[in-house]
Amino acid sequence: MVIRVSAQFFLALAIVLTIGCDRVTKHVATAALAGTGGHSFLADTVRLQYAENTGGFLGVGGDLHPGVRTTVFTVATGAMLLGMVAAAIRWRIRGVALMGLAFFVAGGASNWIDRLARGFVVDFLNVGVGPVRTGIFNVADVAIMAGAAIMLIAELRAARDTQ
Repeated sequence: MVIRVSAQFFLALAIVLTIGCDRVTKHVATAALAGTGGHSFLADTVRLQYAENTGGFLGVGGDLHPGVRTTVFTVATGAMLLGMVAAAIRWRIRGVALMGLAFFVAGGASNWIDRLARGFVVDFLNVGVGPVRTGIFNVADVAIMAGAAIMLIAELRAARDTQ
């Protein structure tokens, strides 16, 4: 007997695992890093440092009035995420592009949950060499960036194949 697992199952699994991994790592970061100076690993290539991000990407907009921040980063982001899901259904996005969209939406949804529950997003990862460093980010941010990259690659491949 052959058991066929649907693509929808793998898509749902990727979403649940992405959100779950982000939620767990944020909980651990809050418990282990909040109120500490952080920790450095691999000759300071990786830093674990607790940060509360009230803004968007790299803290942009964190100094906005709280009502404006709520409107932009909670209400508008929630609407955008729902719109992306609706567009994926409407346009029948499939394959690799759909997986990229799933990672993007799952990461966005997990950060959105933080904003709803706390009013800020918990960030805790920083990587770099010497003075060249990233901003502080989290697992959801990695999912968002990976999802965007996967969607871009899928679109470039589709454009190439139609030529």
